[in-house]
Amino acid sequence: MNQKAHHLKTARRAAIAPFIAMDVKREATLMEQAGGTIVHMEVGEPSAPPPRRVREAALAALGGQPVGYTDALGLMSLRERIARHYQETYGVAVDPARVAATTGSSGGFVMAFLALFDPGARVAIQNPGYPAYRNIFGALGLEAVDLPVDCSNGFAVTAAAVEAADEARKLDGLLLMSPANPTGAMQSADSLREIAAVCDRRGIWFISDEIYHGLTYDRPAQTAAAFTDRAIIVNSFSKYYCMTGWRIGWLVVPPELPRVIERLQQSLAISAPTLSQIAAQAAFDANDELEAVKAGYRRNRDLLLDGLPALGLDELAPADGAFYLYADVSRFTDDSTRFCRDLLHRAGIAATPGVDFDPHRGSRALRLSYAGAEADMIEALKRLKDFLRR
Repeated sequence: MNQKAHHLKTARRAAIAPFIAMDVKREATLMEQAGGTIVHMEVGEPSAPPPRRVREAALAALGGQPVGYTDALGLMSLRERIARHYQETYGVAVDPARVAATTGSSGGFVMAFLALFDPGARVAIQNPGYPAYRNIFGALGLEAVDLPVDCSNGFAVTAAAVEAADEARKLDGLLLMSPANPTGAMQSADSLREIAAVCDRRGIWFISDEIYHGLTYDRPAQTAAAFTDRAIIVNSFSKYYCMTGWRIGWLVVPPELPRVIERLQQSLAISAPTLSQIAAQAAFDANDELEAVKAGYRRNRDLLLDGLPALGLDELAPADGAFYLYADVSRFTDDSTRFCRDLLHRAGIAATPGVDFDPHRGSRALRLSYAGAEADMIEALKRLKDFLRR
């Protein structure tokens, strides 16, 4: 039996690349457990608790009837509230029948990719961009097509770049995040309109990742749903609503896709977590509390934008939204992985190397999350100053 087991092989997808930010978090946590003091800037996770209304709704639900499965697409009351959010926030009418509750945005991506793409499909993504996109593509047998962004184009994808990529070799999809991780860059309304038009005209599925909506500092984010009903909108309660561990997100899909998503979800997840669905409805009525949390992010952002250039980290992506700074560290290293490892072990700062977001140019960059406490940002600047001057 042991002899036979020795020859068993795992699937090719078992070689999926790690999500380095989570690896850094695991190592930093182990250091803390051993007595170290770590400033966490590696993972995009709010340090604030979920809003009071969310906690109260969850507690009330736990005191009532059993919390069982919901319909695969989610509680209709949640889907209706999400649809109302689009009218209130963007002035866009969305039929609740086109809304699906998912297990975070991550579950939404998997459902959308499975619904839209067969193995071998080519999907364009921003580079640098969210690493899980590329990793999920690898697990599902999809091909990532890089659309490089940098300071020359404001770290934003253009309609011309999408069109050129499709001309070079037919695209099946485009996946775009605005505000973006790791750069914080935002697409303008005109840019989104033009990109949506290119996708509609060329038969490219447009997936718009809007998970950082609400977290903008100078101008509001635009939803792709304002420019086309053919886009697949992905969002979540994790970031603005401070509900990362509740694992609750949503999709807004074209009219022909709800039944497809429903059939997939029935077998792959049954339904999103019911308690989280109940609690999430209350999040929409917690704006005062959530805006206060965002004001803290703005203070953190301003502290770092003021302090980092003085330390030699003066080449920064726009940081229009989200809660990240993406910094060029090429004057200090050409190996961001080693740089971040040294930063963790010698300075007690957990940061994510740029190779997590850009396999090609990321060795010269790192990402810092400023979703933590203001005191942590002040301490991080002090530790960084000491580290860079050694």
